[in-house]
Amino acid sequence: MPFQLTQEEGEYIVKLARKAAETHLKKGAVMKVQSDVPSKLKEQCGVFVTINSVKRKRHQLRGCIGFPHPTTPLAQAVIESAISSASQDPRFSPMRAEELDEVVFEVSVLTPPESIEVENPQDYCSQIKVGRHGLIVERTYCSGLLLPQVPVELGWDEETFLCECCVKAGLPPDSWLLKGTKVHRFEAIIFEETSPNGEIKRKEISNS
Repeated sequence: MPFQLTQEEGEYIVKLARKAAETHLKKGAVMKVQSDVPSKLKEQCGVFVTINSVKRKRHQLRGCIGFPHPTTPLAQAVIESAISSASQDPRFSPMRAEELDEVVFEVSVLTPPESIEVENPQDYCSQIKVGRHGLIVERTYCSGLLLPQVPVELGWDEETFLCECCVKAGLPPDSWLLKGTKVHRFEAIIFEETSPNGEIKRKEISNS
């Protein structure tokens, strides 16, 4: 993974995500990227902002939206993803401002998706590694993405990961075995709050 972020840059984007969501929820406004943003955060990158509720002392997804491809400068993408995760994730009702003290923000910066080419679809399992790769499955007009941390947190193996990514796309679980289905992999640098508005650390993921 050639693209890297320092601890300071990671803290910056997580704080930016929280501030963007807070500004939108409290004022109905969209933050602008500051002129003094670190230069690396002006590079185009894919990114997802995940919001987890910790109200009951365990993480429960509250919103997750982002940019799969490097089409937008990172800082701008973080702002837009944070607002969308807080207010436009179709799986959840929009967040209320009062919830900001009950959630933690996690920002995943993605490498460009790489198409996996195999002769036999069964070989997809050997081309992905749980704890390292995220997946995108595409078939006809359907597309589903799962971040690298998801299979680790849920205890999936590679085959289950592929099946669940198909389900995320609205497809039957075994669609990855069908001719015409496209599978892409990517990696991610992840920074997260350890508590609401608290310490920010890099998230290390592994299936070991």
